[in-house]
Amino acid sequence: MTLLLQVSDPHFGTERPAVVEALVRLAHELRPDVLLLSGDITQRATRAQFAAARAFVQRLQVPRWVAVPGNHDIPLFHLPLRVFAPYARYRVAFGEELEPSLETDDLLLLAVNTTRWWRHADGQLSAEQTERVARRLAQARPAQCKVVLVHQPLAVSRPQDAHDRLHGHAAALHSWGAAGVDLIVGGHIHLPFVLPLPHGGWAVQAGTAVSSRVRAEAGNSVNVIRIDIAATETATVERWDHEPAQAKFVQAQVHPLMRPG
Repeated sequence: MTLLLQVSDPHFGTERPAVVEALVRLAHELRPDVLLLSGDITQRATRAQFAAARAFVQRLQVPRWVAVPGNHDIPLFHLPLRVFAPYARYRVAFGEELEPSLETDDLLLLAVNTTRWWRHADGQLSAEQTERVARRLAQARPAQCKVVLVHQPLAVSRPQDAHDRLHGHAAALHSWGAAGVDLIVGGHIHLPFVLPLPHGGWAVQAGTAVSSRVRAEAGNSVNVIRIDIAATETATVERWDHEPAQAKFVQAQVHPLMRPG
């Protein structure tokens, strides 16, 4: 079994210290194999915020991690940096690769950078990105759970969030579904849900992990994804919510995602 911990939208610079400490304790208890960072790691892409985020990741003590930038990880007010080196500070903290991948016996994880410096919040998938990911998904071994990590969502659970979907989402959903994607994991809207996709696979969205920028209907939460190639499910997605009264994250929902057929 492979255990993934999805931490999305921590927005360092707006983090809640008590929630940060509770998440560190949860990671030490669960001991995940891989940490997924699905963007908006910082609030304003400052050096100090990236340094705090990197220190937090190191405290989690997860052996491997895969990250993608979010729109907040590109400087907003430093125009020259935004235009000419939008990912410079991100790369210092989280490495040169903006679209890393990870492959194990039971997992194929492909990260896709959906941010664009000329877009303030919206994300975008190019035709080249969509095609490249589809080709790689089609080459996966049958025993591998095929996961794509993005920041902005390709699907939403409510009509009022439709404007937050990635530009190019329709083509990607069709192409990746045909290629056998199992999970498309993202964040951005701070609203956790698990949703079946029209052409196959599941959308797995996370809330904000530790930020004060919570929605009225959703507090701080993370996702725990369990992959077991011997089970009948593609994966099991657990939502863990922070409970202030208990000063810890507690399991709130469990979604067994069945294999097709």
